[in-house]
Amino acid sequence: MRIVLTVNGAVREVDVAPVARLLDVIRETLGLTGTKEGCGEGECGACTVLLDGTPVNSCLVAAAQCAGRSVVTVEGLGSAERLSALQEELVSHGGAQCGICTPGVLVSAAALLSRGGVPTDAEVREALAGNICRCTGYQKIVDGVRAAAVRNAAAARGAS
Repeated sequence: MRIVLTVNGAVREVDVAPVARLLDVIRETLGLTGTKEGCGEGECGACTVLLDGTPVNSCLVAAAQCAGRSVVTVEGLGSAERLSALQEELVSHGGAQCGICTPGVLVSAAALLSRGGVPTDAEVREALAGNICRCTGYQKIVDGVRAAAVRNAAAARGAS
């Protein structure tokens, strides 16, 4: 079947099998390999993307359900030439180590930061509860997310 969806701001038309997962369409059909497959069962969060602004495990979503909807992958958060504040802060705080969880963590954190304000440690941990990280112990990730929130808040104040 043919579906039309918006991926990282671009309208895309793709052929999908009725049982195709969104993860497979993102990686194999669209060539966006930043989204990782960790467990394939929705437990680890490595495949997290935003579907209409809500974090979802793309390994559990049928691609056909995404017709007419908006998907944002980690590639949609920034670029190699211009990282987002969140990406920069995660790197500078040592919140990205092996890299398997990093795309899902970034996407989940981006959803949290889109609400505005500076979240508490507990709020960051809650937002990232679906993302398993085996390397960092999470505190470096939490620190990076909160630093990005502070930066974003300062930029918003400066823009007004």
